[in-house]
Amino acid sequence: MKYTLTIFLAFILVFFAKAQTKLSSTNEDLVKFTEIKSNVYVHETYLVTQTWGKVPCNGLVYIVGKEAVVFDTPTDSISTEELFKSLDKAGIKVKAVVVNHFHDDCLGGLKEFHKRNIPSYASNKTLDLAKKDNVEIPKNGFEKEDKIKIGKKTIINYQPGGAHTHDNIVSYIPSEKVMFGGCMVKEMNAGKGFLGDADVKAWPQSIEKVKAKFPKVEYVIPGHGQYGGKELFEYTIKLFSEK
Repeated sequence: MKYTLTIFLAFILVFFAKAQTKLSSTNEDLVKFTEIKSNVYVHETYLVTQTWGKVPCNGLVYIVGKEAVVFDTPTDSISTEELFKSLDKAGIKVKAVVVNHFHDDCLGGLKEFHKRNIPSYASNKTLDLAKKDNVEIPKNGFEKEDKIKIGKKTIINYQPGGAHTHDNIVSYIPSEKVMFGGCMVKEMNAGKGFLGDADVKAWPQSIEKVKAKFPKVEYVIPGHGQYGGKELFEYTIKLFSEK
């Protein structure tokens, strides 16, 4: 009887621990979450633009135990505060933030992370471009590749070359087969979008490099729109190979 009771209590504790890591928004007008896996969520916030109006922007939250790495900040400080409210409610501490490139939809809320002394990571090109653009600068830079540990899990950040911007990276979580592709990866049937800082000629080759380096990827999250699989790579290559 005691053995049965011990198993039952252990089950309750495990269930409660998992329930606590469930992310839900405190204000969906500012931040929305979409669960990809039990420990991987897309966070969606909004950027107001003159050309395209109110644009939904994707980021990612990867949870290991009670710690998380965030990929791309929300678009501004207010949305970032809401993100932290949701994480705090779930008892999750942010260990690091990874910035995909130097645009506001990637680092618009970076000051809020730095206020909380959370380490930030980006390519050295992003650090340079953020400085020139007079926006908040990530604290830690790398050249072509960088690895971050969270618990016993590894995240690989990789700069394949120019595409949406000259500094854009992808971030891959091997244990989950999940990639945050950011704005260099397009959702299915999307247009080319903003090209003011793009390297259109190099774009298909950069995606090819990502495909070759991470052949086991199953989930690909673009900077905007619906996530999918490897078909997003193929669509993006086709889109930017057209004359």
